[in-house]
Amino acid sequence: MSDNISRRELLSRLGTAGAGALLGAKVAAGNQESLKISSGNSITVAGRPVEISVTLVNPQTLRLTLLPVLDDGRTQPLEDDLVLVKQDWPQTAVKIRSAEEPRMISWGKLRINISSQPLALSVSGPDGRVIQLIDIAADHGTVSFSGGDLPIFGLGEGAHQFDRRGAIYPFRHGQGGPQFAQLGGRMPVPWLVGADGRGLFFHQPYGSFDLTGNPGRFEPLTPQGSLPLDLFLVVADHPAAAFGEYAKLTGFPHMPPIWALGYQQSHRTLASREEIMGELKTFREKRLPCDLLIYLGTGFCPSGWNTGHGSFTFNENVFPDPKAMIQEMHNENFKIALHVVIQQKDLHGSIQDTGAAAEAKDDAANYWATHLNVFRDGVDGWWPDEGDWLSSTACLVRNRMYWEGPQMDRPNVRPFALHRNGNAGMQRYGWLWSGDIESTWDTLTAQVQVGINTNLSGMPFWGTDTGGFVTTPELTGELYVRWFQFSAFCPLFRSHGRTWKLRLPWGWDTGDYGPKEITGYRGHAGLPDPKELHNPEVEPICRKYLNLRYQLMPYSYTVVREAHDTGLPMMRAMWLHYPDDPKAAALANQYLWGRDILVAPVTEKGAASRQLYLPHGAWYDFWTEEKMEGGREVNRNVDLATMPLYVRAAAILPLGPVKQYATEKSEEPLTITVYPGANGEFVLYEDDGITFDYEKGQFSRIKFTWDDHARRLTLSLPEEYQWAGRGPRKFVVRVAGKGAQHKVTFTGRPRVIRL
Repeated sequence: MSDNISRRELLSRLGTAGAGALLGAKVAAGNQESLKISSGNSITVAGRPVEISVTLVNPQTLRLTLLPVLDDGRTQPLEDDLVLVKQDWPQTAVKIRSAEEPRMISWGKLRINISSQPLALSVSGPDGRVIQLIDIAADHGTVSFSGGDLPIFGLGEGAHQFDRRGAIYPFRHGQGGPQFAQLGGRMPVPWLVGADGRGLFFHQPYGSFDLTGNPGRFEPLTPQGSLPLDLFLVVADHPAAAFGEYAKLTGFPHMPPIWALGYQQSHRTLASREEIMGELKTFREKRLPCDLLIYLGTGFCPSGWNTGHGSFTFNENVFPDPKAMIQEMHNENFKIALHVVIQQKDLHGSIQDTGAAAEAKDDAANYWATHLNVFRDGVDGWWPDEGDWLSSTACLVRNRMYWEGPQMDRPNVRPFALHRNGNAGMQRYGWLWSGDIESTWDTLTAQVQVGINTNLSGMPFWGTDTGGFVTTPELTGELYVRWFQFSAFCPLFRSHGRTWKLRLPWGWDTGDYGPKEITGYRGHAGLPDPKELHNPEVEPICRKYLNLRYQLMPYSYTVVREAHDTGLPMMRAMWLHYPDDPKAAALANQYLWGRDILVAPVTEKGAASRQLYLPHGAWYDFWTEEKMEGGREVNRNVDLATMPLYVRAAAILPLGPVKQYATEKSEEPLTITVYPGANGEFVLYEDDGITFDYEKGQFSRIKFTWDDHARRLTLSLPEEYQWAGRGPRKFVVRVAGKGAQHKVTFTGRPRVIRL
């Protein structure tokens, strides 16, 4: 190409030309062409010669890699940072080491144009419209990319919300940063996804994102650290498909134990053995469902489960006989998780390490060994705290350790760990919570947005400290109830915070703060008005949403399996299922729980109504079953006990009986409610909720299909699924808004019910 063509002109041509407008060889997908370095004509980035490679991973994902060329002609390999799952990558479509004319390769119906001087890549559709233009600055390795006209989401947990445009993301994990009290901790994920389903994943190097303008910019930490560069471009047929592509790269979400979806009660300063055992009995006596009890360690409070930070010795003042106490808790069908503060400044290796490697203090095998005595007393899960100083790779080593370590002793039991820090790929191993946020209305509003974006970042198992962590005078029974309602529709449903007895469902009608734990604390810390401690409304409302959480478990657990199979989040931005609705794309204060339930948290103090948006199609008020047409805003009246929930027409919603814990046995049948107005389908998923036997095919799926015109519901088995050896299943079937119920027994053969 002529040297007279400027960088700006070439980029303009790359960004506007049709597929055949640029000169260059056409390389069919799967073919490989490697060019040797020409003397004095090598491609350089940050002063180093590089090899450009483009790999067509599949019809929806493209990989662009820049590797430094070493003195012996070999390329510097990518570091294994544990982020990408192990897989056999397709053969590289093209490799370039020397400056040459722009080149074009086919990618299905799309066209890829590659320029080496300046270094740029564009992807165009069949109509010549540019889908993405990536420009790499040769002097310092900054990557510019098209931001498009739609909102941008993803980038992990924390920092500027909701649409990520307009801010700079320095990509530091941990607690702190602007608006930390409202937005919470940061767990960066270098995955950006637009409301049109187009995505970019910057695997390496580590850096920051500048989305204050268009194009957006990715800045390596230093020019010297700009290589190797490894990024993936996703061009999905539908927004939902983009998350499957991301999961293929970094791993599909794990299948957690079903009890992890139940209510989790966290504790801080403990008074005695009697207090601990009395509290769990109160849950059962009051018929307040709960699955997991979590205990903070001593250090962040004066009297926790252990003797201090990093300790794995029980505090005898409150756990004088820990093994017997844990067994008693198990007898009451509670699981137990313990808070752990890491002391290591680095973490590497794996639990499989042996010999000298496993003896290093910072090796995962060595660190996991310190947990074993306590774990073998019967502990069910872990709450790994701190570690903001760890590298991103060390964070993922830690995430993995708490997944693989427990399986060494309990190979057929799904582990549980609730983390504060992680990395792209942590969805394979654990859960995430948003850190030490304040108890204010602004924080509750912000956390709705944080939750949606964290889920859009490939991390579906997320939640907050219900009620906020730092108690402020704004924390009232009303705020706690509104937060509790929101948390009932978060994957993680946990109450935790300072002045912790105000995080008990019955804690707002005792007249007692309990341990206050706010002296000398930052920000707006303070106590609620003492008059707030006599509020009899809180407990029954909490019971209502606890009961609903457990009744919805058949639906929610099916959504978990969908996340595991497809990479789809549990909390879904409205645009994910309504990509052609610009109003839906802009909504930051409501979301979908799975495919079918619209959740509109109430985040305004003293609210008597909640304005929300229903996308096109018919919708049903979950509480009243009133039917209304969408494509419009709705002003829903609310009292303190009501958070607006809507179910889309065509939904088939399974509800189970009220349970006190997730695995409680019940003879009551599931109630299947059909929401008419369009044809619909739902495939109910069930397994034992505890083991890995589902990997051996020990699970059930039942397909419910609704023919709206014929008013006919069909129960059948999905294709290639066998019912052999399974007993009959009984259901009660009904239509929303109708009183009639129909009893149905399913034995594996198709059943048709006219409603």
